[in-house]
Amino acid sequence: MKSCLYTRTGDSGTTSLVGGERVKKNCDRIEAYGTIDELSSVLGLVESGCEEPELKEFLRTVQNELFNVGCYLATDSTSDLQPSSLPGMENAIAALEQWIDRLDEDTPKIRAFVLPGGTRLAAEAHMARTVCRRAERRILTLSEDAYVDPAIIRYVNRLSDFLFIVARYFNFKAGCPEITWKK
Repeated sequence: MKSCLYTRTGDSGTTSLVGGERVKKNCDRIEAYGTIDELSSVLGLVESGCEEPELKEFLRTVQNELFNVGCYLATDSTSDLQPSSLPGMENAIAALEQWIDRLDEDTPKIRAFVLPGGTRLAAEAHMARTVCRRAERRILTLSEDAYVDPAIIRYVNRLSDFLFIVARYFNFKAGCPEITWKK
């Protein structure tokens, strides 16, 4: 019996978008949603190490939102299959902002540039943040040639802010001092 895990259709360096159109695997659209997928994987590391049930659940919610973003980006903007906006993005942005405010309130203020590190979990959150910033750049590149719902760009931007405070929060909760940049 042949495995369903491989189709061989991508062996020539192309893949299918939602709707069936074949494109090169290194086109801007694939780079954008591929980086969103990478971000979700790194977030899986963060989520797996998080021991606070409510935050852990929210990290899973973010992974689900990222899957929605990836599906949206995997659909050609000229296709009838792609809506002009991704439903729920404004609520998702508001949820991120609520978590940012909550964690920022619980974390001591700092007036310095923070270097990634401290606890392993904080370092993983910083890694997720940097992948998030790359995803944002890839989405912006795509948006130069194709329509992308502006709420997606805002969501990914806000997500990187959330991941920054998550990293700081993890260090604070572990009693690990921030590593700050020294000029």
